[in-house]
Amino acid sequence: MGTGTVQEMRAFNRFYTNLIGALDYSRHLHTPYTLTEARVLYELVNAPRTDAADLRSAISVDAGQLSRMLTRFEERGLVSRGPSELDARRVNFVLTDEGREAARQLEERSQTAVESLLDGMTEAERELLAQSLRTARGILEGGASRDADAARIRIRAPRPGDMGWIIERNASVYAAEFGWDESYEALVARIVAEFAAEHDTAREAAWIAELNGRRAGCVMCVSDSAPDTARLRLLLVDPAARGHGLGDRLVGECVGFARAAGYREVVLWTNDVLAAARHIYQRAGFELVGESRHHSFGHDLTGQDWRLRL
Repeated sequence: MGTGTVQEMRAFNRFYTNLIGALDYSRHLHTPYTLTEARVLYELVNAPRTDAADLRSAISVDAGQLSRMLTRFEERGLVSRGPSELDARRVNFVLTDEGREAARQLEERSQTAVESLLDGMTEAERELLAQSLRTARGILEGGASRDADAARIRIRAPRPGDMGWIIERNASVYAAEFGWDESYEALVARIVAEFAAEHDTAREAAWIAELNGRRAGCVMCVSDSAPDTARLRLLLVDPAARGHGLGDRLVGECVGFARAAGYREVVLWTNDVLAAARHIYQRAGFELVGESRHHSFGHDLTGQDWRLRL
């Protein structure tokens, strides 16, 4: 291993740590939470019903430290605990409403902090930075772990039964994670039924992600009202399959298809509570172009429109 590479990595780590103020996280984002506590909240909001073993694996924290942290969260009313549905010997932790609000505030402040770092950059500089970060992440994720994931992951076209699965998983996951009611299931059913009944195979497509041979995610690319615009719809990664980059792979398939089909841009609509999905869209180069409040699926939400120019 080249000494120069090691030194450059160490120099960048020092530079970036100082830049974002990670050594004084609570002061930097004006929150009462340490960096490790914030990471735990992030994992819980993006992978509900997570047990302590999953959290230790996700953030590489000492078991004793994590246990004390979760106890403090419980005392503050941020989390509740209960038995695992899959293994009675394990305990699941779920964010309460207060915990979800704390995680939302952290997400907003983190987003603002990163945006402040980008102030003053030109669009070309931002794109170069984003591409460089994607490249670095891909290299650092590499080696045996990437090869192993590649062997387990498959992105394919839908088969009989997949459309029903898309409806069921969307309804179940969003009800469990965000409390959305049956009106969301009805919306997904209409979208799926319209696609299944009639779609232009040259201009519209859907994909199913598999992990270890089991359905684990989905996305659709359909024509929008403008002839040169494609719309990304129904992106979903099953909670049990998160952490393998399936969301990025699915969005990549959609964007690549849209570009090959001759579209000039891809648009999508989402809601601000879907933080993990927003991160995927941002990594793919989408930009937020509009927001509006609405009451849907049994909740007051803020809808967001995102656009990617091809």
